[in-house]
Amino acid sequence: MTQTERRLYLIKALIAENPLLRDIPIPQSPCEQKRLLRSLFNVRPPAPADDAFVRVQDEYLQYETELKGITDISSLSPLRDGIYLRQGDITALRCGAIVNAANSGMTGCYVPCHSCIDNAIHTFAGVQLRLACAGIMEKQGHEEPAGSAKITPAFNLPCGHVIHTVGPIINGQPTADDERLLASCYRSCLSLAEENNVGSIAFCCISTGEFHFPNERAAEIAVDTVSSRIKRGSSLKVIFNVFKDRDLDIYRRLLAGPAG
Repeated sequence: MTQTERRLYLIKALIAENPLLRDIPIPQSPCEQKRLLRSLFNVRPPAPADDAFVRVQDEYLQYETELKGITDISSLSPLRDGIYLRQGDITALRCGAIVNAANSGMTGCYVPCHSCIDNAIHTFAGVQLRLACAGIMEKQGHEEPAGSAKITPAFNLPCGHVIHTVGPIINGQPTADDERLLASCYRSCLSLAEENNVGSIAFCCISTGEFHFPNERAAEIAVDTVSSRIKRGSSLKVIFNVFKDRDLDIYRRLLAGPAG
C-alpha cells in the first residue's frame, strides 16, 4: 500500500465502525484527509481493533513520524550533567520515555484535532494506547489524582514508553498546594522511569497551556525537582522538551544558572 492508500483504508474502516459517522464525506485533499483521520482517531472509544487495521495503522503512523524527522537523544548535548533541552515535537523524540500531560480520565483527548499534547501523543501512538490506558483505569476503579503517574508502552511512537501524569488545574495564581502537586508530577514520573529502567525521560511543560499554570513558575519547579533528583544520584538522562519559544527562553535561563 502507498501512504495514501493506507490513509484511505483507515478512514473507511473507522467510519464503518460507527453508524453515526457513515455519512461523513471523505475529502480529496491529502491535508484534509489527514485531519479527518486524526479526528476519527480522537473520537474513537477504547476498543480492540482487528489485526489488519492495526498492521495498516502501524505502518501509516510510523511512516508519518519518519517524515517529521526523528530526533534521537544521542544527538543532543546536555546543558547540565544529565539534563538536556530540546524544542520540537515530543512525538518525534527517540528516548526511554516521554511524559504525557494527561487529564484525570487518562484515556486521552477526545476533542477532534485539539492542539494539546495528550491529543498528539494518543494520535501518533495509535489506538492501542487508549485501550491500554482504559485497562489501567478500569483496574484502578477511579480517576487519576493530580500529582501521580502511570506508565504504558509507546506503541508507534519512537520512544520506549509513555508516562502519563495529571497536573493541577489552575484558576488564578497557583497556591502552595498547586506547586506541591506539580512537583509531585515530576517526582512520580522520575520514580516510574527509574523503576522501569528506561534510562532517559523527556518532560513536556506539565500543567501549562490548557491547565493554566504560569510558565515561569512551572519551569522553576520542574528544574528544581529534576536537579534535586540528579544531585541525589539518579542516573536518568532528563530532557525538557518545549514547543514554544517562550518556554525555550525560560528553560535556557534557568538551566544556565547554578544547579539546585
